[in-house]
Amino acid sequence: MGGQIPNNLAMRLHKHNVPVLGTSPVSVDNAEDRHKFSSMLDRLGIDQPRWKELSSLEDIYNFTEQVGFPVLIRPSYVLSGAAMNVVSNKSELEHFLALATNVSKEHPVVVSEFIEEAKEIEIDAVAKEGEIVAYAISEHIEFAGVHSGDATIIFPPQKIYVETVRRIKRISRDIARSLQISGPFNIQFLAKDNDIKVIECNLRASRSFPFVSKVLKINFIDIATRVMLGIPFDKPDKSFFDIDYIGVKAPQFSFSRLQKADPMLGVDMASTGEVGCIGDTVYEAVLKSMLSVGYRIPEKNILISSGPLKSKTILLEGCRMLAEKNIHIFATRGTAEFFKDNGIDSTILHWPDEDASPNVMEYLTNHRIDLVINIPKNLSKDELYNDYTIRRAAIDFNVPLITNANLANVFVMAFCKLKPEDLEIKSWQEY
Repeated sequence: MGGQIPNNLAMRLHKHNVPVLGTSPVSVDNAEDRHKFSSMLDRLGIDQPRWKELSSLEDIYNFTEQVGFPVLIRPSYVLSGAAMNVVSNKSELEHFLALATNVSKEHPVVVSEFIEEAKEIEIDAVAKEGEIVAYAISEHIEFAGVHSGDATIIFPPQKIYVETVRRIKRISRDIARSLQISGPFNIQFLAKDNDIKVIECNLRASRSFPFVSKVLKINFIDIATRVMLGIPFDKPDKSFFDIDYIGVKAPQFSFSRLQKADPMLGVDMASTGEVGCIGDTVYEAVLKSMLSVGYRIPEKNILISSGPLKSKTILLEGCRMLAEKNIHIFATRGTAEFFKDNGIDSTILHWPDEDASPNVMEYLTNHRIDLVINIPKNLSKDELYNDYTIRRAAIDFNVPLITNANLANVFVMAFCKLKPEDLEIKSWQEY
């Protein structure tokens, strides 16, 4: 029922003949072991991102040439998520491999294909002897590449194809049967243009179990416990298609307590808590959850440094709405030029390392900015210094900061469409 520790203990307990309720520890091991899980997916004809476990630098370079950048690299002797990095060019790869120091037969490195701009979707479910008895499918607002503990999750999903839901259910059924699951499990998927790949399967309750249980009003853990004990349970008679409100789970961070830490989200989990909120619309649920984890609605000025072209494009819709709300946009040079080309007015602020006024730092230190949207572009030295300096200053001067374009756009649209007084405060029972 817990996190990763029980999974790591399951096989050891099994070898000492300790009875383990629910799914067999052998199945847990088959899901945890990358090679066993990967060959099971191949056997079932289920797609997964290409990956290899490599023990020489030459092999790693050859594999990256084959799949192309970006790739995800992970030294194999670390805990889930720790020391994993997404690298987008050869010099970054060399930098991170130097951190992993001794790449060898004893310490191989797992290199995976990283699919950009893919939607991440999760299924939380309970199965009995390999047959699914309850399930909930949710989607991340952020593209894949943000740890699911740091992602903002919407349930029921709002922007996925019906065909995607159908395929996810079929793949989940095949995996549950193959692993003979009895109890709780969670599978994470990548979806891009209806093409679906499995990231991983956790044979345990996940952090989204209580969230989907609360929104769906079906106690998944109660069902899972009854299945594991072999006692009768009521099979749910409704699905997420039957509910007419929406839940959003937002992460909470404590970057202000960690001096000099870069408040960036990545494949390592950084959140220290989370809040679940319910609303009648996506925008209401998003706004409630963002306000609950400490964001404030900007009143006058927003600073936008929008990173790569894709992020700039994602932010356009929200920025057009800001102009109508008389919220002034300050932007770094490239962003301001892009906005100008698209008919959006903004004022240029110079980068922190430029000896010119008006400068980003003078505006942040004088509390003239209400919200910072900073989307990192790449890992070149100047870019890293400037972006990091802006992000860190936002945290140190207590200015709300968003570093993901999808989340920034949804938040901006939410507070442009709704005023705080429009948010209905209802008890859970009223939904």
